[in-house]
Amino acid sequence: MAREIPDLIATARTGTGKGAARQARRDGQVPGVVYGGGVDPLAINLDFNKLLTKLRAGRFMSTLFNLKVEGQDDVRVVCRGVQRDVVKDLPVHIDFMRLKRTSRVNLFIHVEFENHKAAPGLKRGGVLTVVRAEVELNVLAGDIPSQIVVDLTGREIGDVIHISDVQLPEGVKPTIDRDFVIANISAPSGLISADNSADE
Repeated sequence: MAREIPDLIATARTGTGKGAARQARRDGQVPGVVYGGGVDPLAINLDFNKLLTKLRAGRFMSTLFNLKVEGQDDVRVVCRGVQRDVVKDLPVHIDFMRLKRTSRVNLFIHVEFENHKAAPGLKRGGVLTVVRAEVELNVLAGDIPSQIVVDLTGREIGDVIHISDVQLPEGVKPTIDRDFVIANISAPSGLISADNSADE
């Protein structure tokens, strides 16, 4: 099941060069270029405020967007660079790369935990501590999973859940080689303090 790809609205920029880019900035736009995909580069402008909101929300460079430009076919793109003003640290130019459905891309995918009631450790009062609510995965642009699912069935207090414990969709690979931790089930604080006092 592929997740919904967020739209990115832009307008085609008439004229090229520094003059057209400066005019765009004066008009509250951020100039940009879309390249790749075996098609000529396309000069675009994006609304400054909307772009800034998306940049500040995080994960911009690892999000796949559906770029909508009037008069052009929608195209899937990923950001490949943001030039910022050295003083104000605000975006002044942005580069996007077109992706085919068969292109591979690194994206952050949400982690969903299910079957809480089937975990003995949680029934005994254990606490699920989520280390990574999202995991960066290498996926096909045409088949992006909406989430990856961690089954908590049979999990006890003290259990640690690694990425190797998760059944990833076909063709999906973690971007990190090591077997990193996604979550663990820790003892409830009351149990820990009772254990400590017994030790004393």
